Amino acid sequence: MRATRRSAPPARSIDARRGRRADWRGETLSRIRRLIEAADPGVVEEVKWRKPTNPAGVPVWSHGGILCTGETYKDHLRLTFADGAALPDPHRLFNANLEGVTRAIVLHEGDTIDDDAFQSLIRAAVARNASSTPGARTTRSAR
Repeated sequence: MRATRRSAPPARSIDARRGRRADWRGETLSRIRRLIEAADPGVVEEVKWRKPTNPAGVPVWSHGGILCTGETYKDHLRLTFADGAALPDPHRLFNANLEGVTRAIVLHEGDTIDDDAFQSLIRAAVARNASSTPGARTTRSAR
């Protein structure tokens, strides 16, 4: 019988990821995490999609469905909103994945994000998930 390895709690995994990314990406991801938790105290934080090329996985925040993910890359941080096309974005934070269902905010070193506008997006994503009935939301699998 194969032994099962228990994963570290998501918050510790994300903190460990920040330790490996002891630069602006880790700092920015930690700041984004605090904004998300402040916008929605009921948010669930997980690490998903671990694989050999990315053993730390991808931070995922959800509440009644995925709100957004926080992927780190060599020169940028990408915050992808699962149902971003359905969310109001009056401050035009979305700057990537502007076609299709998802929307993303790509941040490069030195970029700033409007805290209030970002938290409004998180709250809108939570409301969208809460108002959706199973199967009613547009998802990639529904295409």
